[in-house]
Amino acid sequence: MAAIKPFKSIGIGVAFSPNMKANLYEAARLSLFFNSKLYLIHVGDHDEKKLNELRDILSFFEPGGIDYEVVFKAGDPVNVILSSANSKKIDLLILGAVQREGFFKYYVGSIARKITRQAKCSVLLLIKPSVQRVPSEHIVVNGLKDPKTEQAITAAFYVAKKLQANKITIVEEINKEQVGVTIEDDRSLRRSRIMKERVRLREDSRIKEIISHIPSEYTKDMSIKLQPIFGKRGYSIGHYAQVSRADLLVMNGPTKMTFWDRLFPHDIEYILTELPTDVLILQ
Repeated sequence: MAAIKPFKSIGIGVAFSPNMKANLYEAARLSLFFNSKLYLIHVGDHDEKKLNELRDILSFFEPGGIDYEVVFKAGDPVNVILSSANSKKIDLLILGAVQREGFFKYYVGSIARKITRQAKCSVLLLIKPSVQRVPSEHIVVNGLKDPKTEQAITAAFYVAKKLQANKITIVEEINKEQVGVTIEDDRSLRRSRIMKERVRLREDSRIKEIISHIPSEYTKDMSIKLQPIFGKRGYSIGHYAQVSRADLLVMNGPTKMTFWDRLFPHDIEYILTELPTDVLILQ
C-alpha cells in the first residue's frame, strides 16, 4: 500500500480571543507533524495589525519550515469558515470547543457544532489547547462495521505515528440485539455469554483483517488493543475514551444528518453533546 497522507492542508478559524495563541500553536504543530499547509481563517476584513500579530505568533515555527496563509473574509462565521475550507481545499479543519462554566464536561459551541455538522472535510475538535505541547499517548478509534471504518482506523494509525503516540484502542461497539438472547435464568445467561463471545471473535477477526492492510511503518511498535463494548453507539465509545483517559478519539463522519438525528441523538451527536477528549471526525 502507498504511503498515507490524509491531511495535505489544515485550516483553523482564528478569533482574537484569550485562547488564540494556544489554538495557533496546536494547529502549527499539527501542520509540521503532517507536513501540511496551514490556512488561518479570520472572519472580518483585511487588517494589517491583526496580520502582523498572527505572523509574530507563528514566527516561533518558522525554523521548522511552516507553510501558512492568512485568509480574511467578512460575513457569517459559519459560512465564511465552510466556504474558505471548500475554496482552499482544506482536508482538516481545527475548531476550539467550549468548556461550560461550573461543570467538568466539555461542550461544542454553537458555531463549532454547526460547522462540524456541515463540513465536507475532516474536523478536529480541541477541548484543551496548549502553548506547550502535551504529548499524545493513547488514541481510541471506532471499529464499528461500516464502509468508512477502514479509513478511520488507517487514519488513526497515521495520526498516532505522526504524534508519536504508542497505544491505539479500537472499540467495537456492538448492539445488544446482535446477541439475540433475553436473559431470564442461568441457562439463558450462559447462552448470552456464548453468543457475546462468538460476536466478539467475529468482530476481532474483521478488525485484524483491516489492520493487516495498513502499512507496517504505522503499526510497528504500536500497542494495539481490541475492545468490544455492548451498548449504545456513540455514547459507549465516548464513555470509554473518557474513562481510559484517551488523548484523542477518532470517529467516522456522519453520512447524513437530518432533523430527526438532532432530535434523537446518536453516534456523533452524543459525542458533540459531551466531548470526552479531543475528537477527530473523519470525512
